[in-house]
Amino acid sequence: MKRTYHLCWSCDNELLFRTREDYIHGIVCLCIAAHEAEMRLLAYCLMSNHVHICIRGSNLKKFTKAFRYSYTRYFDSKYNRRGRLGERNFFKLEIQGLAHLLTAIAYILRNPLHHGICKTPFEYEFSSVNAAFVKELGHMAATGKLPFCQLPSRHKLPSHVVTGYNGVPLAASIIDVNDIEHQFSTVRTYLYFMNRLSGESWEKEQETDKNGLPPIRLYDIEAGVKGTDITHMLSNENGRNRNMKLDDIALCELIDALIGKSYKGETPYTLPEKKLNRIAEIIKEQNSISAEQLSRCLPGLRYAKRR
Repeated sequence: MKRTYHLCWSCDNELLFRTREDYIHGIVCLCIAAHEAEMRLLAYCLMSNHVHICIRGSNLKKFTKAFRYSYTRYFDSKYNRRGRLGERNFFKLEIQGLAHLLTAIAYILRNPLHHGICKTPFEYEFSSVNAAFVKELGHMAATGKLPFCQLPSRHKLPSHVVTGYNGVPLAASIIDVNDIEHQFSTVRTYLYFMNRLSGESWEKEQETDKNGLPPIRLYDIEAGVKGTDITHMLSNENGRNRNMKLDDIALCELIDALIGKSYKGETPYTLPEKKLNRIAEIIKEQNSISAEQLSRCLPGLRYAKRR
């Protein structure tokens, strides 16, 4: 029996994606896993330390195993890292009913807004937000060549997947666009859900599904991510956010550049503790960042203490 799920895969104290190449590879692994498990992707959003997915099908276990394994293998090889990447289990929430589905998808696609990464969901390039109603919203993108991805030889990218001018696989060739557009019905409804504020009206709408299930709220979508501050996320939703001065990708680029310049052949996971501390000091001298952000972007400090 095919069922619809919201999934969240998260990292507690490090990142899943450090560079644009990592995000691209993550989307490719996501696409291949869904294709091999014969599951249909409805929405996705890759953040630096967690992934939100809405997916439909009957082989969820095969999908989650394939996605996590193929991406972890790539990440460990690239950064000379060992061990499990991210939480052992995916957070899972089964979705039933149209109102519940639209709410879940909206929260997934608005995740970068809630985390203060951007001012509108449509700015974010590592989600499927621009896949639906592309003609009406003017989101047509030129296709290009997919960057090389170090996938296991037995995995093949489905022939229907194409990439945009920025090298990121086009979400419109990955998710079930026809289903999404059918569920939202019109582009005006889609825009409304991408821009409306969270509140009791969302919860009351979901009562119309008459499935006996509690309403999906922002807290439920973020339940799989540790340390979530819902109050801060709602403030970001209201447009009161101050976008990060330095997001995780930019900070990782600085870290990797410093390591590459001073310690060729090393990665943030392989440097000894003394050198890692030196990198951290240089970063803090030049940038206003939190200890939490530095810790997740420079995870080698934790690994160095084990050696």
